[in-house]
Amino acid sequence: MPVDPDELSAWRAGDADRVQLDEPAHLAPGRAGGDAALTFPDLPRLELDQLLGQLVDRAREVMATQSRLRGLLHANQMIIGDLALPVLLRRIAEAARELIGARYAALGVIALDGHLAEFVHAGMPEGAVEQIGHLPQGKGLLGALIDDPSPIRLHRITDDPRSSGFPPGHPPMHSFLGVPIRVRDEVFGNLYLTEKAEGGEFTAEDEELTKALAATAGVAIENARLYEAARSRQEWLRASAAITRRLLSVDTAEAGRPLHLIAESSREVAQADLVTVLLPADDGSDLRVEVAVGVGAADLLGVSVPLDASLAGRVFTTGEPLRVSTPNEQPGLASVASGGLDVGPVLVLPLLGSQQIHGVLTAARRSGAPAFSAEDLDMAAGFANQASVAVELAEARAEQQRAAMLDERERIAADLHDQVIQRVFAAGLSLHAVATGLGPGKATERILGTVRDLDNTVSQIRTAIFQLHQMPQAQPHGLRARLLDVATDVASALGFTPAVRFAGLLDDTVPDDVAEDLLAVLREALSNIARHAQARSAEVDVTARPDRLTLDVRDDGVGMGPSTRRSGLANLRRRAERHGGTLTLTPCKPSGTLLSWSVPTR
Repeated sequence: MPVDPDELSAWRAGDADRVQLDEPAHLAPGRAGGDAALTFPDLPRLELDQLLGQLVDRAREVMATQSRLRGLLHANQMIIGDLALPVLLRRIAEAARELIGARYAALGVIALDGHLAEFVHAGMPEGAVEQIGHLPQGKGLLGALIDDPSPIRLHRITDDPRSSGFPPGHPPMHSFLGVPIRVRDEVFGNLYLTEKAEGGEFTAEDEELTKALAATAGVAIENARLYEAARSRQEWLRASAAITRRLLSVDTAEAGRPLHLIAESSREVAQADLVTVLLPADDGSDLRVEVAVGVGAADLLGVSVPLDASLAGRVFTTGEPLRVSTPNEQPGLASVASGGLDVGPVLVLPLLGSQQIHGVLTAARRSGAPAFSAEDLDMAAGFANQASVAVELAEARAEQQRAAMLDERERIAADLHDQVIQRVFAAGLSLHAVATGLGPGKATERILGTVRDLDNTVSQIRTAIFQLHQMPQAQPHGLRARLLDVATDVASALGFTPAVRFAGLLDDTVPDDVAEDLLAVLREALSNIARHAQARSAEVDVTARPDRLTLDVRDDGVGMGPSTRRSGLANLRRRAERHGGTLTLTPCKPSGTLLSWSVPTR
């Protein structure tokens, strides 16, 4: 039968000063009968009171312990009821605060570099959080628990030499209890408790309860991570299958933009804020952003990073995927191209095909976002590799289709050259003869205008014949082919393919140094249209005369405005002036801009 400590206390307080005992007669000689009152001596009574007091105290301790154990069970139930890791971390902090009776509680997740990747707090007023600004980074006393994952219990935080104080606006805190959370043999993070209720200090029992809660939290976190890994693996596998199916489809426009498709799928599954695809430059000295999706993507197209001093360059060279919690985690190496994003965790993945590395894919989250896990790295790397192989398969199939079309293209080109051009040319000669016979007049002017139109038509047909003779995406050799290749490269950024027309003997009359500048100017001009013009079409005219080369680029966009970048235009002007040429910009009607770059060739 349970003993009530209050009843014991009342009994001990003196409700009965004597104990009536049935005593044998031989113990009380000279008395009638054997029934007599026996009074305890003072010393044995004092010892009995002490024993009863200890019994009362122990009973109260047992009841208090039972209450706290029930609280621990309730806290355990709170944190094992959800498999979503962000929700679970907040529940752990709230459960610890309620169990121990602390005013404030927090859970800090340790990043790869030893700093705090996440800091989930409970009990802190929202106004104080906004006033403080940035969350703790793992310095001072918080960093001490990271460096040495052993419990820390303090009556006053300021008494510890490792304490680094509080930022402005931070509420006052005195008592402190910190306990590590382990997931298997890995220290996942730490539980921080401050301000024991009623101004007291944390006890050894508080520490033991927090350690018990941290052990349960470690198991719950492991289960949540396993669940998240399984869910994420399913998402990556689904994305890989979708990439392969869509790239090999002959009926979708996505098959013609494989890198965009890979970037968009990666961003969605990785929950990244920015994804870029970098490909090696022609000279192999750096990597250039060819595709960007997400925050600040428009400003990243064409940006280059060094091959020998960047995270992307390291991954491209070694073929090994890489993950970092912050850009500063790899000292001495430039971060990935990030545009206007405050970069936090990053995945850098090689686009590894069947025989070579085609490029690098980077997935970045904003600063303060959850770090990528080792499972994220493995699954994302597998997705990138499978996507690269799918691109190779799509390109191989497209190559077969191009080979099948080559004979037809050659036949069409021959017909245009041998029949159409000759007939148009003959018609032009006939009209010119008629105009000569008519003499001056409006009719003659109209006929001569038609002759000029026919000459332009012949020029356009010759350009079409040249394009028909070029194998799509074949390795260019002549200047014409290289200019067409530039237009094709920028088409994905523009959203359309610009029209390109040639006049004159480009491949034979343009010096090599002028040709290189011409290619760079065309790429920069088209890239500027993609970034700023919001154009729906563009036209490129390249005219080679015996002594001068002229490049005209027209678009139907919004025209020149205050936001137009002047640095790129200054570079184009320098490329013209080094050859004694000029650069002019002229507004077009009703909209758009004409860029004219002209240099002498002699």
